[in-house]
Amino acid sequence: MATRSTPTERQKRLGAELRKMRLAAGATTEYAAGLLGIDRTRLSNMESGIRPFSGERVRTLACNYACSEEGYVEALVAMTATKERGWWEQYRGTLPAGLLDIAELEWHAARVRTAQVMHVPGLLQTEEYARAVFAAVLPALSRLEVELRVAHRMERRQVFDRPEPLPYVAYVHEAALRMPYGGDEVTRQQLKHLAGQSERDTIDVRVIPTSVGGFPGAGHALLYADGVVPALDTVQLDSAHGPEFTGAEAQLTKYRAHLDWMDHAALPSAASLDLIHNIAREL
Repeated sequence: MATRSTPTERQKRLGAELRKMRLAAGATTEYAAGLLGIDRTRLSNMESGIRPFSGERVRTLACNYACSEEGYVEALVAMTATKERGWWEQYRGTLPAGLLDIAELEWHAARVRTAQVMHVPGLLQTEEYARAVFAAVLPALSRLEVELRVAHRMERRQVFDRPEPLPYVAYVHEAALRMPYGGDEVTRQQLKHLAGQSERDTIDVRVIPTSVGGFPGAGHALLYADGVVPALDTVQLDSAHGPEFTGAEAQLTKYRAHLDWMDHAALPSAASLDLIHNIAREL
């Protein structure tokens, strides 16, 4: 199988999980490489995502590592599938790889929860609002770069329209609803769109009112993607250098606690919808 110069986050996660499984079993790279009939350098490349695994090899390693979690192993096997290209691949080479990794993460997630404090969540943005968000970055993006990002963001919404829509919970701070990206009219239309989306069965929008005061994780945006099994949950954080991803258990535990706090602090769904409508009327 050919090597990859730039593995995706999903490919790197598969390799990392198999390395974690190997270490938990106390197996050396030499032992694991011998099981597959390859050299240790090739195995190291596979565990880093540079070389792909086949489903058969995943099962071979899991069996010899004495991993008895069948659901987890089958989820890893499913991650080896490369026959179908995701829609996001059309943007490879024109957009930063991290943006494509977010789309792939959402597409394969069992559920997504997100927390936003400065703007409406990307999956719930209108074109004009998204255009205004991308225009407010430094260094400034060219018009083409902005339009590519807007098009990609709009296509990410496919997760809501497929036969099995993505369950989605958005915790949005009231301050984000009052930030007039693109001006009052653009923001008003965005709030109307947000309200409409929140009435879909699989989308729950919860507003954290300013009266709550400070809260954990207030300094950054957060996306928590539930995996097919809990061991494959992933957190994505925004940063000035692009999206960051982690599946480390300590980090997952921390951000689950953040989301639990927000769930208790946010207004109920109906009250959140009322507040969104009220803010839109104020514009």
